[in-house]
This record gives sequence, structure tokens and C-alpha cells, in this order.
Amino acid sequence: MNLAYLLHRLGTLLLVLVGVSLVTFAIVPLLPGSPVRVTLGVQATPESVAALERQMGLDRPLAVQYVDWIGGIVLRGDFGDSLISRQPIAGEVRRRVPATLTLAVAALLVGLAIALPMGFLSALAPGSRRDLGVSVLSQIGVSVPDFWMGILLILLFAETLGWLPSSGYRPLAEGFGPWARHLVLPAVTVGIISGSIMTRFVRSALLEVLGQDYVRTARAKGVPRPIVLRKHVLRNAAIPIVTIVGLQMATLLSAVVVVEIIFAWPGLGQLALTATLQRDYPALQAAVLLSAVAFTVINLLTDLSYALLDPRVAYA
Repeated sequence: MNLAYLLHRLGTLLLVLVGVSLVTFAIVPLLPGSPVRVTLGVQATPESVAALERQMGLDRPLAVQYVDWIGGIVLRGDFGDSLISRQPIAGEVRRRVPATLTLAVAALLVGLAIALPMGFLSALAPGSRRDLGVSVLSQIGVSVPDFWMGILLILLFAETLGWLPSSGYRPLAEGFGPWARHLVLPAVTVGIISGSIMTRFVRSALLEVLGQDYVRTARAKGVPRPIVLRKHVLRNAAIPIVTIVGLQMATLLSAVVVVEIIFAWPGLGQLALTATLQRDYPALQAAVLLSAVAFTVINLLTDLSYALLDPRVAYA
């Protein structure tokens, strides 16, 4: 791998994160309302509002607040204290990140378990009834909102059948059984939608490769179909498939807010929602920044994986 390319990408990633941090820090305080009003209520006197703003540090210039905030994150991993609970945000983040990662990874695995076989079945028989059925199912999966999907699964598997809990989270340290039972419904809810999206990309990637001359040549020479699929089709379709998988993983880390709310899942999405309602600026900024970091890092790792999948890939 070209070292210059890697350093260039790392530098670009750093610039993106700096830009995201600046935009996040500048935009969040523009939300209607303020943590002071949330804490004191609308009947608070100007004197009490000013006193609490000084106590929270909100009376300082925005540039000074940003330097203190980003400096604490970079130098000490300190996201500051919550304006509402006055507790360190870093501790809250450490408790919630494992839950979000668990849900995102599990949902991605469910999505892959749906997308890979369905994409293969559809691509190997384009225009057939099977292809049409897969297209219809994937369209339904994309069209159904995640909150509605979650509610339907709760009604069926939790309320009607009683097989699974309707909400909550159990860490793996409490045992694999409770952890898995609480994970199934939210992971399947997100995974069905993610799998429906990826099915289309898997089908398109496979169809494009199946139409190449070298595939037709191999088939004409009498090479068995399984070998053609394994050696020629899968290897050459891997890069677009890995690209959509990486994008889905990055998206899942920041787009499971609604599902976390439905299933009372204590992840970063719940933290962001609570912080937004309470106008807890540092907590909201931490959640947004961590989502941006995850998105950019996963995109970088996805790009770097191309050379491993196809040695012909050259990084300029």
C-alpha cells in the first residue's frame, strides 16, 4: 500500500473531523430554547438566568468554549460535564457505546444474512419469477419505516407469542442468553431494512460481473458453474459489495435512534435524543462527534480493504 496515500487519507480524515467538530459546536447552541430555560423554567428571572449561565460557562465567547471543549477531548478524552446532571459525559458515553456497537454489528450480520443469498438468487436468474419476488420483498423492506417494523415485531414475538422481551438491554457480562434475547428484536428490525437495501447492490454488482466477457469465456470453456462463481464472479464483485457493507455499517452506527427509542436501548441514539430535548449541549455534541468519527473511520477502513480484496487496485 502506498504510504503517501495512507498519510493523505489520514490527513483528510483529520480535517473532516475538525470541520465536523466546528459545525457541531456552532450549530447545537442554535437549537430553540436553552439548557438554562429547561432547568429554571420559562418564569425564571433575568438575574437567575444570568447566574446559571455563568455557572454553566455559557456566558463565555463561543470560540473560548470550543477551544476548551476540543482540547479536553483531544488531550484527556474529556467531553465535559452534562449541563443538566452535572456528571462527566465521558462516563455516560463509555456505558452507551457498547450497546450501540452491539446493535449495529448484529443488525449488519442480519442484513448480510438476508442480502447475500437473496442477491445471489436474484442475479443468477434475472427476469425470472424468483428475481421479481426478491425485488418485491426488498422494495417492501426498504419502504416500511423502522419504527413500524419494530412495533410489528414486538406485537408478534413479544406480546402475542411471548418468545422475546419487548424492550431493554442486558450486557453480555450478565449471560449470553439474556443478552441475545434482548438483542434479537432490535437487530432484526434494523437488519431487515439494511438487508433490503444491500440486496439491490449485491444483485447489481453480481449482474455486472456476470455480464463480463471473461465470465462468458470461462463458461464457454466448460468451467463448472460453482468454480466460475467462486473464482471469477465473487472476487470481482467483492469491492462494490464491501463498499455498500461499509456504508451500511457506518450508517447503522448513527441511524438507529428511532429503534433505540422503541426498544429502550441505551445507546448513543438515546443519549442524543435526551440531550436534544434537554438542550444538553455537551452531551449532544459528544454523540454527534462520535458518530462522525465512526463514519469517517469505517469509510477509511473500507477504502484500505480494496487492495486486500484485489491486488490490482493501486492507490495514487
